[in-house]
Amino acid sequence: MDQKAISQRKLLGVAGLGWLFDAMDVGMLSFIMAALQKDWGLTVEQMGWIGSVNSIGMAVGALLFGLLADRIGRKNVFILTLLLFSVGSGLSALTTTLAAFLVLRFLIGMGLGGELPVASTLVAESVPAKDRGRVVVLLESFWAGGWLVSALISYFVIPKYGWQMALLLATVPALYALYLRWGLPDSPRFASVRREETVWDNIVKVWSTPYRKETIMLWVLWFCVVFSYYGMFLWLPSVIVMKGFSLIKSFEYVLMMTLAQLPGYFSAAWLIERAGRKFVLITYLIGTAVSAYFFGNADSLAQLMTSGILLSFFNLGAWGALYAYTPEQYPTSIRGTGAGMAASFGRLGGILGPIFVGYLVAQHTAITTIFAVFCLSVFIGVIAVWVLGKETKQQELA
Repeated sequence: MDQKAISQRKLLGVAGLGWLFDAMDVGMLSFIMAALQKDWGLTVEQMGWIGSVNSIGMAVGALLFGLLADRIGRKNVFILTLLLFSVGSGLSALTTTLAAFLVLRFLIGMGLGGELPVASTLVAESVPAKDRGRVVVLLESFWAGGWLVSALISYFVIPKYGWQMALLLATVPALYALYLRWGLPDSPRFASVRREETVWDNIVKVWSTPYRKETIMLWVLWFCVVFSYYGMFLWLPSVIVMKGFSLIKSFEYVLMMTLAQLPGYFSAAWLIERAGRKFVLITYLIGTAVSAYFFGNADSLAQLMTSGILLSFFNLGAWGALYAYTPEQYPTSIRGTGAGMAASFGRLGGILGPIFVGYLVAQHTAITTIFAVFCLSVFIGVIAVWVLGKETKQQELA
């Protein structure tokens, strides 16, 4: 194996572990919400706010750290965001009130929201065009690993030792972030760009005529994908409980569904350099929409598990393609800003999704109706890519 392949694999591993820790935190939140409802006697509206405050933090973090990434570098922002959510997770284990928990979830969300687009930008700028899509999708596949770890922790730790212990385990990334200071190079493309524009100049440029169509497409796509993802996946354990299964059983079933994320990523990584970004995004988003419809209508365990597994497979494959596609829409000088702004706008969907589910559940709206809305949301994202998206397969970054 040549030196370039070794360094590419090292970069993927270093950035991917950061991605895994992010996913572990987000994944555990869905299980912690269900446990907190029992411990603190939370209403469904309060549960919805836990997920939404997390997404408010992610929206702020994606915007703030995306802008910073074009000023101080991808590596520095990557380390800052990892530290922020790691320390926040440890402190949230010590909380005894919902108000304190929500404040810390906001800070954790800022770290999570900032890290994801910056890490994908760093990797996209550091690998050759022929490998870029595949490597970024493989980076996203670490998300499935993090969800799997979170499901295992939630299944074995939360029932026996409590949700506080699960959160303390999420502080491990703080140590890892310190190690990154010595082990991770910054993007060679970022290092070669002259940074004369102000932050405001970069924001204006993202919406200038050459990039306006791409920006509109990304903002619609991100909003639809994030709205449906957080609305559905943060509520998965609770929805399974609403369908008549026990809390422990719901953890088991979500763990099985989580395993389907890995083949979803790997199949998308294989296809993305062969069939292209638009094909993978459109195909996997349609698969997500159809699976969501059948999950909402499932009235037996077999239907629930089959549709849930397909939902995980297609949705996370689409996420991989989204992270590969987003940095390719902009030149290096505004790539962090453009990706961060799109992700930030998308996180507004993550704010509305959990609140939307909590409100409708409180109004005794049928689960079938709720998931039909998510199905429609994903189809709007499909139309945006189909009509406004351009193919960027194996194109050199500007």
